[in-house]
Amino acid sequence: MRMLSAVALTLLLTAPAYAQTPNINLIPEMIAKTPEEKEQDAIKEKAYRESLKKIPDAKASSDPWGTVRSDTPKATTAPAKPKTKTGSSAQRSQ
Repeated sequence: MRMLSAVALTLLLTAPAYAQTPNINLIPEMIAKTPEEKEQDAIKEKAYRESLKKIPDAKASSDPWGTVRSDTPKATTAPAKPKTKTGSSAQRSQ
């Protein structure tokens, strides 16, 4: 009886896993296209390429702040004071 229940348990656990494996033929038979199918494919490809030519070019960026900002940073008129090691401009005591 234990042997029968062990086999049944094994079968119940492996059946769902076995069902999930795909049944894929990795080497399908080569099916040649008929001349009519090749002609239809060529017509479709030509129509696709013509439709790509009809797409307009991309417009310039739509940056709303583009006219407000300038490309060059503003120069300062006064030179910065040299700082000491402590980060302040006060004199050091010696």
